[in-house]
Amino acid sequence: MYLCKKSKMRSINKVILIGNVGKDPEVKIFEGGRKKASFSLATTEKYRDKAGAEQSVTEWHNIAVWGPQAEVIEKYVRRGSPLFVEGRIQYREYTDKDGVKKRFTEITLDNFSMLGTRSAQDGGTEITNTNTSADSGSDPLNTPLNNGNDDLPF
Repeated sequence: MYLCKKSKMRSINKVILIGNVGKDPEVKIFEGGRKKASFSLATTEKYRDKAGAEQSVTEWHNIAVWGPQAEVIEKYVRRGSPLFVEGRIQYREYTDKDGVKKRFTEITLDNFSMLGTRSAQDGGTEITNTNTSADSGSDPLNTPLNNGNDDLPF
């Protein structure tokens, strides 16, 4: 791609993860009633080492959700829930009580889909493939690829 000298390159900060919630979401309410839900999401990569033994590496991601999405997370998401999440990486720095500067990385959620079901035994209603988005635009994951045409060869 050719960029002329006057054009500026745009940047993208986009994260897509599929994993399982590590703990029940922690919800905080701020001034004006705005909610924030925080939870961890585990993603696991499985592979075979040189000896042929199956190995797995789990990464833990801190997720932050604001506003109406936080309310949905609070109501339906629990430890172990499988989720698809889209968001952006944000880095925050703070000084702890001992005066040590710390850096914290989290994914600020833009939209998500609940991938599994939660049984009525857990005290909730059954939910499957529920998608919630920060914007009310179309959802590419729930849009039919064939636009209703059923003449596909498979």
